[in-house]
Amino acid sequence: MAEERSGKPEWYVAHTYAGYENKVKLDIEQSIKNRNMEDLIFEVSIPTQMVTELKKGKEITREKKLYPGYVLVHMIMTDDTWYVVRNTRGVTGFVGPDSKPVPISKAELEALQGKKQPGPIKLEVNVDDTVVITNGAFKDSIAKVLAVNESKKSVTVGVDFMGGERKLEIGFGEIKKI
Repeated sequence: MAEERSGKPEWYVAHTYAGYENKVKLDIEQSIKNRNMEDLIFEVSIPTQMVTELKKGKEITREKKLYPGYVLVHMIMTDDTWYVVRNTRGVTGFVGPDSKPVPISKAELEALQGKKQPGPIKLEVNVDDTVVITNGAFKDSIAKVLAVNESKKSVTVGVDFMGGERKLEIGFGEIKKI
């Protein structure tokens, strides 16, 4: 097979079936080793970001795929490298016109990989502010903030319930300031 080497490593975007990104990454990396292509395919990456969410009052940090269905490949484009990536199970093609691989620019790469890890969850509410509850049994109820607990990432609110005020402790992610 006659092979044209650009000689210059570029970043390409491969489209995958959603949910197959990790498998595709591992399969490409295994093909690189099996075919001794370490000098042609340098890195396979899945753009992710660490996100912190509040679920049932608990703060959970997890890794989230920024672009489901896409894998970044840093390689020198040749007939062989194109073949290896394109024929990996789960890959549906390259991003580009007619699925012809087009390298992404440095600015595009930075935009894809430049997502920084978010800081701690902050909520700009104070005592006596009015909020709406966005989750749970009191969803869509209007409440008044009675106390803010930064360390627990929660607020104590007063909600009208059966003719009286009921106090609830709710996580920051379960209220919205009005």
